[in-house]
Amino acid sequence: MATAQAGGCPFRPFSKTYLADPYPTLNTLREQGPVFFDDELGVYVVTRHAEVEAVFHDHETFSAANAQDPIVPLGAQALELLADAGFRRLKTMSNADGEFHSRIRRHNQVGFSPRRLRSMEPIVRSSATELIDAMFTRASRPDGVDGAVRADLVAALSYPLPAGIIFALLGFDPEDTELLKSWAGNRMLFSWGRPTDDEQAEIAGDMLRYWDYCEAHTARRLAAPADDFTSDLVRIHLEDPEAIAPAEISHVIYGFSFAGHETTTNLISNTVRRLLETPGAWSELVADRSLIPAAVDEGLRHDSSVLVWRRRAAVATEIGGVAIPAGAAVVLLLGAANHDPRVFADPDRFDLHRTDAHRHLSFGWGKHYCLGAPLAKLEVAVVLETLLDRAPGLRLAPGPQLAFHPNVSFRGPRELWVEWDGDGRA
Repeated sequence: MATAQAGGCPFRPFSKTYLADPYPTLNTLREQGPVFFDDELGVYVVTRHAEVEAVFHDHETFSAANAQDPIVPLGAQALELLADAGFRRLKTMSNADGEFHSRIRRHNQVGFSPRRLRSMEPIVRSSATELIDAMFTRASRPDGVDGAVRADLVAALSYPLPAGIIFALLGFDPEDTELLKSWAGNRMLFSWGRPTDDEQAEIAGDMLRYWDYCEAHTARRLAAPADDFTSDLVRIHLEDPEAIAPAEISHVIYGFSFAGHETTTNLISNTVRRLLETPGAWSELVADRSLIPAAVDEGLRHDSSVLVWRRRAAVATEIGGVAIPAGAAVVLLLGAANHDPRVFADPDRFDLHRTDAHRHLSFGWGKHYCLGAPLAKLEVAVVLETLLDRAPGLRLAPGPQLAFHPNVSFRGPRELWVEWDGDGRA
């Protein structure tokens, strides 16, 4: 059994080069070997599809307990603010193991049942149509560009849509949407970035306000259940108080209300970007709507909204012939695995006709496979359908290089400017 060695290409996920385009680095790391130890982060890094998938499947050996832990240790200010918060004493699905995970997931599946998803589809469609119509109405005409009208797709569509959908699923008051989004804004930085002590404290304060909101929402639904995901969990509790506790319900909706929109925001932005920049891809969709499901899967594979995920070795083990000590933190490079030529032919090419794109690992695998995957894919598909109807001539607008949020895991552009010939339709 080998010892993992740092490769010739270091993994520096906060570097400007990596943030601008991580795939050259990820590809180099993957071809250097399936596993290496990163000195700077103090983690074992897994690069190839087979090994990443194996880790996801082996939930006994590889614990999910560290999945949401901050990359940077918390400073004194944040620790003091969170000391009595309570919400960190419990786990949610993404960072839980064993029977606790199985119990919570079993109950959460009720909230993501086919019936619940069918009830959400009209909301997704009406919301997407409303936002896209507003994008056209409010679009700006840049100086000196005859006929062209442009808008930031992130601000106009891919950010507000998933937030509104997940908040509707949970039953949050629509009037609270902007407030909730302001509180959730920097949670990626908190767990996956390198915030300063002052930034940690500011984000921690917002997290506590968000947590208080989730507790109050759970209490309201306990008193008067409605037709939403929170109430689905509340009814389970009311029928059997041992099945799921009110505090656990609050934790579930707290977690879903973030995970359910940030990743989908990135997925929409990344998929539209790749379709518009790949010669002929958007035109193919205009001509053949049956390619939309393939476009969603290829978007997930080619430019995942989650590049990195984490596990911890519960016992001494090995990955790809490399010894991993008990307690070691393990980083899974989903972006590298999704471009592994051992699985995907010509993996760096965005290809609407790829038949195996569904083998991507962007939603995880095994017991921790993302419950919200069907809803996320529905949102992306509806966005593409609506844009194709309203904007068949959509194209990327010329402008500065895309900028991305500085964190290890989540990837999506801060802005994505698109344009069309301005008569109200693209």
